[in-house]
Amino acid sequence: MTLHVFNPEHDLALASGLSNFTAPHAGRRLRADLGYLPALWAGEGDCVLVEHVDQARRAYGRLRARVGGSPCRFVDKSQLPHLPIDRVSPWGWDLALRAALIRYGAPAEACPSESEIAAVRDLSHRRHAAKVLHRLISFLVSPSSFLESPLEAASVEAVETCLLKHPHLVVKAPWSSSGRGVRFIEGELSDYHRGWLRNTIAQQGSVMVEPMYPKVKDFGMEFEALQDGRIRYLGLSLFDTRNGAYTGNIIASEEDKLDTISRYVPASSIGDIREKLISALSDVFTSHASSPSSCPYTGPFGVDMMILSRHDGQGFSIHPCVEINLRRTMGHVAIEMANAFTFSPSHLSTFPLPRVMQITLSDKYRIHIRRLYQEAMM
Repeated sequence: MTLHVFNPEHDLALASGLSNFTAPHAGRRLRADLGYLPALWAGEGDCVLVEHVDQARRAYGRLRARVGGSPCRFVDKSQLPHLPIDRVSPWGWDLALRAALIRYGAPAEACPSESEIAAVRDLSHRRHAAKVLHRLISFLVSPSSFLESPLEAASVEAVETCLLKHPHLVVKAPWSSSGRGVRFIEGELSDYHRGWLRNTIAQQGSVMVEPMYPKVKDFGMEFEALQDGRIRYLGLSLFDTRNGAYTGNIIASEEDKLDTISRYVPASSIGDIREKLISALSDVFTSHASSPSSCPYTGPFGVDMMILSRHDGQGFSIHPCVEINLRRTMGHVAIEMANAFTFSPSHLSTFPLPRVMQITLSDKYRIHIRRLYQEAMM
């Protein structure tokens, strides 16, 4: 039996590096209200850990009515000692989740070791996304030649030096969650930014600094790292952000998502970047493996990208590696919803899903799914 866990506070817990981590109120509410989400990808005979079983059943029932899906068994922590769990599949692995599951009665052998989680934490540092981007820049043609690999700065003065070259900067904490660890700096450092930089560098050792690019659209690619070291491509993710924080995803077929991206750049470039990205990621993973036959990370992950307006005003280009999220993402959720809807018997004769659906998160920690006109995807 595989136990599935939705732990959206994962990024913050990973940043802390602590086994005894207390998530902020927003993270706890999100986990309590959306804990049923793994039911979308749980296999037959699996179960999903939730805080309130009856609440999860009702919420998942409402979701199944919109997008389909299979029945699922929900359990709470009091049941863990009595379940034949041989594998745990969370949103993301961190020391806090491992400690909590073992404390609740899940078998330790179903969880990665502390050293394995330490390797995942190291790979999650944003410096590795910078390394992958550096590799990819050499593959890109001139429209993307203005891209620069982010710099790792270990002092406020180093950030000020970057401002001399680029008056508009994006500065990121090495580990952070959606929007929380990102600051946009224009012109000069304010007292607020200086304080944030000092605190972040003191806690995490450095910050990552990059130019602010002329973004037109967010998108990403979703993958799964397999036990044998291979990386499997799962699909595109079209999503929206506000001030760096996630706000929603399009639920669509791969063909329609690719058609949307091809309004800006040739569709062939997406396939080329995907193959180069898999190669670069495989090299990074291999360099962190404890042995030639091992992989430091297995499971779903995503790479965030952007469509950029070219500096010469002649069209668009791709930023191929903004972030690497070594965990499941809302892009994976959107892909699973599209799959559930497409293959659900109750929806086979209804409107064509790929052109009309969007998933958003509300301030009240609820998922909303609404119909969209095709032009809303543009």
